[in-house]
Amino acid sequence: MRFVFLIPALLSACEAAGGPAGGAATPQAARLSAQMLTVTLSDGTVCRADWAASGGVGRMDRCGAGFGYVVTPVANPNLLRQIAVGVSAALSAEGALAPMAGVVLTDASGRDWSFVSPPPAD
Repeated sequence: MRFVFLIPALLSACEAAGGPAGGAATPQAARLSAQMLTVTLSDGTVCRADWAASGGVGRMDRCGAGFGYVVTPVANPNLLRQIAVGVSAALSAEGALAPMAGVVLTDASGRDWSFVSPPPAD
């Protein structure tokens, strides 16, 4: 019965140490602009990469422990999105809307984090 009380203590100690990765910062959010991928890590670090110039695939070596990224734009967004992009372009505000895409970040051990851009509304 005493062991039941040890489980929460062990779990909180693991969390305090940063989880299973031994304190390595993990991705918490990924956002896209027309050119830049912005990643926020669990320790508050913000990293940026020019995803458009790299063709949507690259590495962020100086971001935490280093992450590879793959950005996959949505090929056929819904009709409402197409209209919004058309209006934005007509008003010479291209790039005002974040691209619709999936973002996958991969660390050195092969663990993946998946995000969508723009992030879903709560």
